[in-house]
Amino acid sequence: MSRLKLVKDLKFWLIAIAAGLITIHLTLTWRSGNTELLSTSFLFWAAVSSLLWQKRDGLELKSDAFSSIFGFALISLVLFKSLYPGYGFTLHVTPLISMLGLGLIASGVKGLKQYWRELLLLAFFVLNQELILKVFNVSLLTAKLTSVILWFLGFPVVQQGEILSLPTGSVQIGGACAGVGTILQLLGLALVVLLIFPTKLKEKILLPFVAVIVAFTLNGIRVALMTVLAGLSNKEAFEYWHLGDGSVIFSMISVFIFGLICRFWLLKAGSEKENSVEF
Repeated sequence: MSRLKLVKDLKFWLIAIAAGLITIHLTLTWRSGNTELLSTSFLFWAAVSSLLWQKRDGLELKSDAFSSIFGFALISLVLFKSLYPGYGFTLHVTPLISMLGLGLIASGVKGLKQYWRELLLLAFFVLNQELILKVFNVSLLTAKLTSVILWFLGFPVVQQGEILSLPTGSVQIGGACAGVGTILQLLGLALVVLLIFPTKLKEKILLPFVAVIVAFTLNGIRVALMTVLAGLSNKEAFEYWHLGDGSVIFSMISVFIFGLICRFWLLKAGSEKENSVEF
């Protein structure tokens, strides 16, 4: 009886600590003003919470002194960082540290394997735009795609590296225009879908590619629009689609299109499989 009470008390405190850590992270993300990161944070925390809730009765809650101390140390580090927040890499890495700390307190080092899906999600969350741009020259690829789009639409565009030139003006594709944030957002959504819903190997391989293609193509259309506006010397409209609400609109369209693909491809295939019953 005492053992059951201890487990219930531990679950209560773990839920309370987790709720506090999630609230702190979402609050700091909201204050950062990064809309894409905030929406992705809500998505990932909702997915992690859903995965944990599904297996709540099967979790082995048995830790040891070392694991518990180390887990509390990690959570203390997160709380300390929240007092002196940095709105950069810190917002990306603290969710993973929080999950590691909670997992160690709940189940110890040996029990962390129970949380591999949740840890994988939050490990992906560590990736950010600055890190990707240091490894891949996405700006150059964006410039090439945008050049093709403008050429297809009949504009006399000239591409020189990351610079796109029209007869009346030119733009340089920087990191903010590369669409890395939207690509990471859709890749994260793809990972959530693959971890929550049953999928075949083919779907596990194709879905991330589809996410990248949708995000990259929509961002190319956005940059093409910005290039035309720059050529027309319409600075106000250019800034709207560059850093204003226009960039958020394209991000929302990308998520909507990718959501439709998941709905009518993966989920439809899953429902058809469930409905096909042999007699």
